[in-house]
Amino acid sequence: MDNIAIISDIHGNIPALEAVASDIRNRGIRRIICLGDLVGKGPQPAEAVERIRELCEMTVLGNWDLGIGRPQVLEAGKWQLQQLSASRLNYLAQLPFCAELTMSGRRIRLVHASAKSVYHRVHREANKEEQLAMFANTELTGDFDGISGLAPDVVGYGDIHVPFVHTLESKERQGLMLFNTGSVGAPYDGLAQASYAILEGIANETRPAPFSVRLVRVPYDVERVIAIAERAGMPQLDRFCYEMRAGLEQQ
Repeated sequence: MDNIAIISDIHGNIPALEAVASDIRNRGIRRIICLGDLVGKGPQPAEAVERIRELCEMTVLGNWDLGIGRPQVLEAGKWQLQQLSASRLNYLAQLPFCAELTMSGRRIRLVHASAKSVYHRVHREANKEEQLAMFANTELTGDFDGISGLAPDVVGYGDIHVPFVHTLESKERQGLMLFNTGSVGAPYDGLAQASYAILEGIANETRPAPFSVRLVRVPYDVERVIAIAERAGMPQLDRFCYEMRAGLEQQ
């Protein structure tokens, strides 16, 4: 069986990223795909860009990756932008919208937030209609593998920072699977540990075979990333400290 690690929402948190990379390496997994949001929130956006480029075979576009190159109004956004060189901003701007692969007969599409946009948020509690829309082909995704009318039956995404796996069906389609990786750098489900997913199956196999999605939580040194943020003089430090320690988004 083959294993592929799916990570997302690094948000400049290098201690969390290194803990996840170590866990992946210890499992003997060599393939890693990132679902975006390398920057924003955390204190080491430039380092996150470089480390993801080293680790991942493919990275898709996140909302922070797209937005950071635009004029910033908020102090936190201005600070993040100042940390990034022109070459790193160019790299982020050119990331693809989605990634696709076949595994154990499953057609898998990976996006940051949804098939509609990097800004279109689909929560874990979204209704069935919203969740089924994640499997649609859009102008941004195109048809699966470029084959007219072909659509994915497994969709993975990040963005909401809350890991889950759901199975779905409609009148037209059965056996659909929707999963969220959670966040490496800023979990929002109340557990202050990095989160990622592992796809297990037979890579590039179009015939049905055993397949699974596993969610993994990895503890890391939260106080270390807070200390890095303090030394860097990062804006909104109180909010960052709360979110890192609580594993929750401050409203």
